[in-house]
Amino acid sequence: MAEYTPVGLENDTRPITALTHSGNFHADETLGYVILHYALAPHGDLKGRVLGESADGRLRFERSRAPDRIGAADIVFDVGAVNEPARGRYDHHMKNKPLRDDGTPYSAAGLLWKDYGLAAVRHLVATPVDDATAEAIWRAIDGSLVVPVDQDDNGVAKMGKLSLADIVSACGPAWDTAEVYGVQEAKRREAQGFANAAGIVAAHLTHMVDRVRASLKAADRVVAAYEQAEDKRILIMDTGMPTEKVIFERDLPVVYVVSPAGPKQWNVKAVPPVRGDFGQRVSLPEAWGGLETTALARVSGVADAVFAHPARFICGAGSKEGAVTMARRALEIDAASRA
Repeated sequence: MAEYTPVGLENDTRPITALTHSGNFHADETLGYVILHYALAPHGDLKGRVLGESADGRLRFERSRAPDRIGAADIVFDVGAVNEPARGRYDHHMKNKPLRDDGTPYSAAGLLWKDYGLAAVRHLVATPVDDATAEAIWRAIDGSLVVPVDQDDNGVAKMGKLSLADIVSACGPAWDTAEVYGVQEAKRREAQGFANAAGIVAAHLTHMVDRVRASLKAADRVVAAYEQAEDKRILIMDTGMPTEKVIFERDLPVVYVVSPAGPKQWNVKAVPPVRGDFGQRVSLPEAWGGLETTALARVSGVADAVFAHPARFICGAGSKEGAVTMARRALEIDAASRA
């Protein structure tokens, strides 16, 4: 976090001009613009500001390489060859690049997220959150989105095909646009491409922030459910939500997660031995694999049994009690097979 008040955050009414370079654009400066939008003027017209179609008294945005325009702007990012955040300068194209604590070079987006990310998060969350939650969201987005952009933009590691970086680049006009359609049309298409890319990045960032917020909420509920569990190997959740992340981060000995899959079905899902793997710590009984309804009820002894996947990683019953019974019997069968 910043040790100074970033430009524009010291006064929420002073007009601010932000500038990045013209020409080809990438995820770096596109994300940087989106961060400033949400931090300083979240109710403004994200695309209209880029295209000059909307007057926004709080935040003005330019794309230029002209020295006089760079000098006049309040915030300059990804251009200008100066990294002085306290003065609103956020470039990283110099010999002594600004680095993260682990040595990863910052991109302009990373530098802006460091200073303006927390303010952006507070405007992005649908409902107010406390300081600890806002910072946790900021850190999660930093690691999952901003660091990969830093790495991609600095040639450390590519984000890959169909990544955010690839999608942003695809919004730019083809290389021969000026040749085919003329210089003015090429400039118009470049501006429209940046505006479209900003819209995509804004939507992605908004969804990511909301999912992180929900993930933090889920973590609290998973821990509470685990603490209340009679058998710590069976985690019973009254609402469907992601559980695997918490199970592995906290090294919980959970084998099966029981949760609702709809108004008339509860599922038992086996936890994999490694997060994200397709295996199971304890597979469902071999005799259950691929069976449904009557046949499964007869073999399992659970009257409202619905199905058991052939791969034996998930099964379901018509009630919470039925699903819990299936989980318990699966553990009993596994223990007997090892005896």
